[in-house]
Amino acid sequence: MEEPMPGDFWAYDVRDEIGGTSTVRRFVVTDVTSGEIRIQLATGGGNGDRLNVYDRSWNLKSTGPWKYQPIDGSGIRTPLKVGSAWSVTADDVNSQNGSIFRRSVNSKVTGQETITTKAGTFDTFKIETVVSRQSTNDPSNKGEITAQTWYAPAIDHWVKRSFVSRANNHLVNSSTSELVEYGRKK
Repeated sequence: MEEPMPGDFWAYDVRDEIGGTSTVRRFVVTDVTSGEIRIQLATGGGNGDRLNVYDRSWNLKSTGPWKYQPIDGSGIRTPLKVGSAWSVTADDVNSQNGSIFRRSVNSKVTGQETITTKAGTFDTFKIETVVSRQSTNDPSNKGEITAQTWYAPAIDHWVKRSFVSRANNHLVNSSTSELVEYGRKK
């Protein structure tokens, strides 16, 4: 895919695996610089619209009150090939309430798969990621996220992602996102 530019978009059907509901999330590029991609994220009905800032490898740098220093580690590391692995250590800082979490991320490319969604059929790299988070203010406040991401180089984005989040050993979120539409600004 060509370099991202304002107006490019990806729309996902996000299914809440706990409650069984789904909503559409639409990511629209609003600005691109040499180091960042800014995305307007809209959820069904316009509630929860927010600006996400990513680096050029799709690592989240900020969303709402959260800043990830230096990044959240959810992106890719090229060149992608089966067996490649990488780690990231970062701080998650909430500018509204002052909370800080220490983040440790480990990702590994575990395979290549062809994935079909409503948006089409894509050759992907499957990336498995485990995130551990611990509050710096309250070490007993811990969380873990496991994610599986199917990233399609042809469209420079993921086409499917499963996400499970636990806080203090309690399930908080379990969701699956699948690409339903994508495109370039004409």
